[in-house]
Amino acid sequence: MCRWLAYSGGAVPIEELVFKPEHSLVDQSLSAKLTSEPTNADGFGLGWYGRGGKPGVYRSTQPAWNDANLQDLCFEVESGLFMAHVRRSTGSPVQASNCHPFRYSNWLFVHNGLLNGFEHIRRDMAMAVDAKLFAAMNGSTDSELMFLVALSFGLQDEPIPALEKMVGFIEQLAAKRGIDDAVQMTLGVADGRTLYAVRYSTRRNSRTLFHSVDVRTIHELYGADRVAHPFPADARVVASEPMGELPGIWQPIDESTALMVAEGEVEYRPFAPAIP
Repeated sequence: MCRWLAYSGGAVPIEELVFKPEHSLVDQSLSAKLTSEPTNADGFGLGWYGRGGKPGVYRSTQPAWNDANLQDLCFEVESGLFMAHVRRSTGSPVQASNCHPFRYSNWLFVHNGLLNGFEHIRRDMAMAVDAKLFAAMNGSTDSELMFLVALSFGLQDEPIPALEKMVGFIEQLAAKRGIDDAVQMTLGVADGRTLYAVRYSTRRNSRTLFHSVDVRTIHELYGADRVAHPFPADARVVASEPMGELPGIWQPIDESTALMVAEGEVEYRPFAPAIP
């Protein structure tokens, strides 16, 4: 399955998470540890917020470890809110329009997981997309369609409730067709100010997801000069798997949980699918 990370805090060079850590996202593209499919070579994507409200996006079908442009970009760009994703396709074509993150206006969206039986519910999902959003569909993945359905259910106004409605709608469609274990997902969503993340699956056996503890705690454990030196006090990271082996830095996110990250604070809430 795919691997992804998201960062919220004071601006840092993107390479500090994508390339530099012991188990960076680029390392995870070659040798992910907390999955049965360690190689994620079907493309890479990066989305970041900078001077304007609309985020920049770079997506490529190259494996992350083989993209010289990506290395230069991550070295040059600093951002206080960004997402990166390495892809392992679950069946849709390897093409740039199918790489994450997906963007609409000021919103970014990444997904790890799949919709079982997607080919049987795809048409009904597409019909639920608001007509004003339909032209924004460029690829063929279940992930992009999940994003557009969530936008249609009010993501821009109430992010977590809209994601709950999106999942409830999909599970309802799947149940009508006798599809078990319909949804498997970890999600990252951002609007330029707040980072949202969700860990959920229909059978309550979701893919892994973690967030970093606060920088002050890391300094108390290991010293400011040894760990987290490049990161400001409000830095937080959400990631598919820990980016290093030091204990106490990475907190697992519970099953069926949503969180909101802003200004160095992490707020949890239960994630419960709802029928829209």
